[in-house]
Amino acid sequence: MMANPYAPPQAVVTDVVRDTGIVPADRGTRLGAVLLDSVIAGAMIMLPTGIAMAVALPMASTQQGNAAIVMLVVALLVFVAGFGVWGWLTFKFVNENGQTIAKKIIGIKVVRADGSPASLGRIFWLRNVVNVLLGVIPLYNLVEVLFIFGDERQCLHDKIADTIVVRA
Repeated sequence: MMANPYAPPQAVVTDVVRDTGIVPADRGTRLGAVLLDSVIAGAMIMLPTGIAMAVALPMASTQQGNAAIVMLVVALLVFVAGFGVWGWLTFKFVNENGQTIAKKIIGIKVVRADGSPASLGRIFWLRNVVNVLLGVIPLYNLVEVLFIFGDERQCLHDKIADTIVVRA
């Protein structure tokens, strides 16, 4: 049988499936990491500051002049020290492997959507700074987190930064 020269061209197309081994983090795991990061930051920054203030304020109210100022400066220094330690650890872990302190504990990390490592700049500027700036838009933060329920499990900040959160 002869092929019809007027028939449309035909081709066999197979789908290309790339098994990159990337396993997206569960939504609950991501929520747990956010909550744990908040607890860790509070424990490292606000708890010591609160204790320093609890000690400083009664002393400041009974003391006169310079002693009260010294006590409040000490509380401020405790805040700065706690923030510095928390910031340094967070910077270190994000720079090394795309993980915050809690993400490291839980075993998840941020990578580019193609699975390659996400740079510190991408994580800091696009995932965090841009997201905070957009947070001034009413209801943005609610909409932003609701994106997690899509098939890709990406919040809006993930889409902006072209990142995903995966099991480490």
